[in-house]
Amino acid sequence: MTVQESSNPILVENIRGEVVESFHRGSFCVVDQHGEVLWSEGDIQQVSFPRSALKYFQHIPFLLSGGFDALGFTDKELAIMCASHNGEDIHLEAVNAVLHRISLKSDNLKCGPQQPTLKKDFVALIKNDKEPSCMHNNCSGKHAGFLAHCVYNKLSLEDYLSPNHLLHVAIKQITALFYEMNESELAVGVDGCSAPIFGMPLRNQALAYKNLVAPMPWKDQRMEQICERIVQAVAEYPQLVAGSKRYCTDLMKVTKGKIIGKTGADGVYCLTVPHKKWGIAIKIDDGKMGPQYQVAQEILLKLNLLTDEEAKELEGHWRCDNTNFAGNYVGYSAAVSLTPPSNLKSF
Repeated sequence: MTVQESSNPILVENIRGEVVESFHRGSFCVVDQHGEVLWSEGDIQQVSFPRSALKYFQHIPFLLSGGFDALGFTDKELAIMCASHNGEDIHLEAVNAVLHRISLKSDNLKCGPQQPTLKKDFVALIKNDKEPSCMHNNCSGKHAGFLAHCVYNKLSLEDYLSPNHLLHVAIKQITALFYEMNESELAVGVDGCSAPIFGMPLRNQALAYKNLVAPMPWKDQRMEQICERIVQAVAEYPQLVAGSKRYCTDLMKVTKGKIIGKTGADGVYCLTVPHKKWGIAIKIDDGKMGPQYQVAQEILLKLNLLTDEEAKELEGHWRCDNTNFAGNYVGYSAAVSLTPPSNLKSF
């Protein structure tokens, strides 16, 4: 596949002194409850992988099977299953609780070891002469959920990451349903945690997040209840979904679940606005992690979806000051000013 020069607009700029030192191009799409595009910039038909933004959908088969409730899991466990966490103590404890309930151990996780996100947690490992483990992997909660699904439904554990495993066959069906595509149209790859991942145009990623909160003809009552539960779980336990100093956690905590967000690797961010029944998807072309949160914040601001108080609390995710090794201020990065269509300015 040939990579062509992007025609997507510049969405974030890094300023040093008076100079734009570097920038990040990308695209975004906002859809309403009917799936109509309200606002977009860039190529929204560009195919990409939602990466961890798919997690809110990957446990729907487990919930549909009845296994989640039969095994006695609560919204707290659902939140950690949907998480891309920092590997903090609260996250390790939550993942351990899931594994303990299904009588499995961390050795059963096949997501691979990962360094904890926060420096203090990594330093603590070094001081205790320990190595990062699969438990520290930001996807360990998701994998624990996968294993729980397999235990309840009597599926094999050893090959639970195979794309042909019945778990991922079911996840692919759910993905096609929520992202409004045929299964054959989904791009297929392997995620950073070794799980199968599916790709689709950015517009469809926005549609999926709309479908979490907007009733659709193909969703029966059970499906709608499951979607409501997922939204409720991550809103109730935002600290488990990401962690300290993370936009997902801060956004949902500050807005008290009025806005639901989920990061994905390689510059992806997806949101749903339950009271509007809107879906939003963002992709930063170069895959840099960080700019997508600045763009998300700019979109929310321009759509008047945040109060002045909420905007102030989240300002550090919108404009980020840059300092050098001596601690001196040298510049900043910020989303460029975006202008929504005139018919949206009154929202």
